Amino acid sequence: MEGRHKQIKSAQLKSDILKQLYFKKSLLYSELSAIYNKSIPVINKIINQLIKEGFVAEIGYAASSGGRRPLMYSVKPDAMYIMAIAMDQFSTRMLITDMHNKPITEVKMIALSLNDNPDALPQLIEHINNCIINSGIDKTRILGIGIGMPGFVSVSDGMNYSYLDTGGEKLTSYIKNAIGLPIYIDNDSSLIALAEQKFGAARSKDQAMVINLGWGIGLGMIVNGTIFRGSDGFAGEFSHIPLSEDGTLCLCGKQGCLEAEASMLVVTKRAIEGIKQGKLSSLKSFINEPLEVIAKAIFDAIDIGDQYVIDLLSDAGYKIGKALAILIHIMNPRAIILSGRGTKAAKIMLAPIQQALNKYCIPRLAAKTELLISSLGFDAELLGAAALVMEYLDDDILTIHFNQQPMDKTR
Repeated sequence: MEGRHKQIKSAQLKSDILKQLYFKKSLLYSELSAIYNKSIPVINKIINQLIKEGFVAEIGYAASSGGRRPLMYSVKPDAMYIMAIAMDQFSTRMLITDMHNKPITEVKMIALSLNDNPDALPQLIEHINNCIINSGIDKTRILGIGIGMPGFVSVSDGMNYSYLDTGGEKLTSYIKNAIGLPIYIDNDSSLIALAEQKFGAARSKDQAMVINLGWGIGLGMIVNGTIFRGSDGFAGEFSHIPLSEDGTLCLCGKQGCLEAEASMLVVTKRAIEGIKQGKLSSLKSFINEPLEVIAKAIFDAIDIGDQYVIDLLSDAGYKIGKALAILIHIMNPRAIILSGRGTKAAKIMLAPIQQALNKYCIPRLAAKTELLISSLGFDAELLGAAALVMEYLDDDILTIHFNQQPMDKTR
């Protein structure tokens, strides 16, 4: 029994080390020893196993101030692959990445409406299968599929209670049965927060609020170094903070929600309405285009100083700042990070957001809160979807893939 317990602990350590190497890119024996409080010989044994099985490789020597230079280790980029999918209400992006987060396929953008579309789920499954087939990658080399999506998503239930109806079956099970790969889902804003925590502006921060500037305005919360989801998994509905009693009617059925006043969807629709009413803007030639095209045109218009676009974004930024003041009063975060699709607009929004914080926030509470713009931008959700798969990596998954597709140990 004791021997079996040691085997389980060793197997868990093996998958944990792979996770560390994936998220940190490269590490030394001594660093892994410190992380897991294990002796160098124990770490050495696990690393040698992973090298033998084709998962890990030596990547050279670290710098040294004297004495023998230590070797550094990294996950082999082609040891395994991950499929990452980022969904919003109107479109879906998907790609396959290697273990260094380098794309193996081009990002495939698909027009896929989630609202009032009973065929959305079978369409998603068809596109996933086509993407895998067209990649030429053996399915057994893909560790799993991470999917970010809007709506009330429960990670523990494996369900989206807003979109992609399965008739009561777990969404993760439904897609897994159709594709034949492990499926992991999460709310899009939580995945953007995960990406910022692992690869972006929140890497060194235990407390951070990540604002997803998308068609809506989402929130991913990092509390005590972990993604906080609340008791039912639905924490972070920042979009529905009420800004007024008699504002615009929101899709949730209430008036004056932040989403109905300041989201990118609202900015895009107001831009169209204003141009039709005679506002001068470089967007005039785009008013009959799909929303995706108009949103991109809005971001492009920032670069040429389009005054109408700047006014719209500034107004949205001020309203977002007013809502952020409430968030700061409740959470007192170390950082607020503006991320997601609308990151390019964040540089215009930053000043009015700060202006609103100055007006509505208690100075002592906001004094040490940094307001940051993500460098990951629109890629954040895809990075978070890939990271989600690695978060759930365990030895059972490794064993299944290793047994189904023996690796060339000479690679």
